[in-house]
Amino acid sequence: MPFDPPCFAPQFFFDPDVRSIVQGLMDDRIVADQWGCDVPLRGSEYQELHVDYQRPLFPEVPDLALPLYVVVVSFGLVPIALGHGPIEIAPGTHRMPRADARRAVEAGGIAMQSVPLEIGDVLIRHPWALHRGTPNTTDMPRALVTIRYVRRWYADDSRDVEAVPRRVWDSLTADQQSVMRFPIRE
Repeated sequence: MPFDPPCFAPQFFFDPDVRSIVQGLMDDRIVADQWGCDVPLRGSEYQELHVDYQRPLFPEVPDLALPLYVVVVSFGLVPIALGHGPIEIAPGTHRMPRADARRAVEAGGIAMQSVPLEIGDVLIRHPWALHRGTPNTTDMPRALVTIRYVRRWYADDSRDVEAVPRRVWDSLTADQQSVMRFPIRE
């Protein structure tokens, strides 16, 4: 997602309440390192059940329970009611071995829960919780912005990221820059 208006607004990344919650979940040394926007249109279908950022920290022990080192923050740019295709999440599946979690959801042992959002609502979730997008049955595109925050020591190249234009970077305070881990474009 580009760092140019109207897509980018600093308050997306620097809301003090959201930042406080994310820092409380991990620690004060967090950085935003990826962001994007899902926009299903009328006629979209259910996404496959999936997790985000599928690379475990220790690939040799993929289901090892670890303290939180990555969190995903999402919010709608429009109200997201049931007809707009809200995200559905299988609660608790981030704490289960992935194969067991998938079997539990597919067998109906864990129910998917829709998460409608009003403007101003924020969804903070673990990226390894099984989830999916649902069909948008309205004429309004459903825009859901998602930002990944990680502990400063964690880095991966699991997705391509957009560079921040130098003029945008220079407009940020030193504190704001310290929270951003994106390449800078001259």
